[in-house]
Amino acid sequence: MGETIAIAGETIRLGQLLKLAGIVDSGGEARALLDAQAAIVNEEPETRRGRQLHPGDRVVADGREIVVARA
Repeated sequence: MGETIAIAGETIRLGQLLKLAGIVDSGGEARALLDAQAAIVNEEPETRRGRQLHPGDRVVADGREIVVARA
């Protein structure tokens, strides 16, 4: 099981989660990462940095697994 990141609201965008996790530093870096290699969201490839994530979603990006949780 990967690391857990708690969010305050009901959703978070994939690009924001990647920044929060420290995988990227900016939205531009998130776009470049997702253009080069898709993230895996709930076992499905995803390239949209605006993808809405909910508590319980699992993301694999840049070799790290992140589980979204409610704060």
